[in-house]
Amino acid sequence: MSDRDDKGVSAEPNGPDAPRQLLALYDEALPRVYGYFVRRCGDRGTAEDLTSETFLAAMDAARKPAPPPITVPWLIGVARHKLADHYRRRHDRFSVPVDEVPEPEARDGWDAELDRIVAESVLAKLSDQHRAVLILRYLDDCSVPECAELLGRTVHATEALLVRARRAFRASYPEGGKS
Repeated sequence: MSDRDDKGVSAEPNGPDAPRQLLALYDEALPRVYGYFVRRCGDRGTAEDLTSETFLAAMDAARKPAPPPITVPWLIGVARHKLADHYRRRHDRFSVPVDEVPEPEARDGWDAELDRIVAESVLAKLSDQHRAVLILRYLDDCSVPECAELLGRTVHATEALLVRARRAFRASYPEGGKS
């Protein structure tokens, strides 16, 4: 075998083609990454900014000598870190107006959808820390230690935060959390 046979071959799984792989994946990944943020932020402007930050970080990573595997799940992982960073650097309360909670009489077979809308409305009204820890734990299915790491807290502090966040969610849920 000659040396010419090894030209362009890289020891890394993605090698120098990682930026091209990211660009090829962009059309499929964009709606999923953006959707991830919209469901968790409730603010389309913030979701757009975080989506841009995610793809910029992904391109930076793809250009490294040993790039990570470029996949949609990997991009969602980058997005999760961007969302945690966003919540860490925010100091003000969430201020996007939220639709009113639907009246209980309006239930006509759409119970699950209405419950989801009500839950999202309640989440949007919680503090950034409470919303972030509940989303990470229950929507993203992160363990408490993973939540602690993403939020920059100790495990014990995160457990206490979860207790307070669940209590705040139940208190804000119509009829005290009973539907």
